[in-house]
Amino acid sequence: MTIDAKPLLPTLADLPTGDEHLIERQLRSEQVFRGRLLDVRRDHVSLPDGGEATREYIVHNGAVMVIPLLDDGRLLLERQYRYPLQRAMIEFPAGKLEAGEAGIRCAVRELREETGYEATEWAYAGQLHNAIAYATEHIQVWLARGLTAGPRSLDEGEFLDAFAATADELAGWCRDGAVTDAKTLVGLLWLQQWRAGLWDLAWKSEAEHLTAG
Repeated sequence: MTIDAKPLLPTLADLPTGDEHLIERQLRSEQVFRGRLLDVRRDHVSLPDGGEATREYIVHNGAVMVIPLLDDGRLLLERQYRYPLQRAMIEFPAGKLEAGEAGIRCAVRELREETGYEATEWAYAGQLHNAIAYATEHIQVWLARGLTAGPRSLDEGEFLDAFAATADELAGWCRDGAVTDAKTLVGLLWLQQWRAGLWDLAWKSEAEHLTAG
């Protein structure tokens, strides 16, 4: 008996050129809720096949995450209670971007305020979109080294622990499910790829990053 071979899946190069056959276009939009953090929208859109649908999503200015590298090779991490999940989470330092704020300025501020540390060198890795189905939020990924300790300056109502751990320890927590924060998982990936010599980083001072734009 002959068994039919399964059809091969296309590669990315085999797909139709452009995105026109996938694009949804806004017909009308309404603001459902506006708070200090969240701007919730409901849009009515036309679909590629001519139908219509409703899309609910959150508009967000974005944020930064910092991967701080201590001189002994360990990482600077935080443990913070995240109310929606009702649990304390292990994660890299992070914070929200102000409207129009340069990512490096936000990264420097958040590292200093949350941990007390300042860095002499910074490297921009890239950005991630942590909730593509329902939010515009993007998170810039920064690495920091040449750290010196100083006093913390937490926001009112902000409580967190700062501690050191090795990359192997963090990887084990990710594997075992103790760390599930999406940005921290991506941050560990970037760190591992850079340390393996597979992904490049350009290290500069804060001033050099601002000058470069």
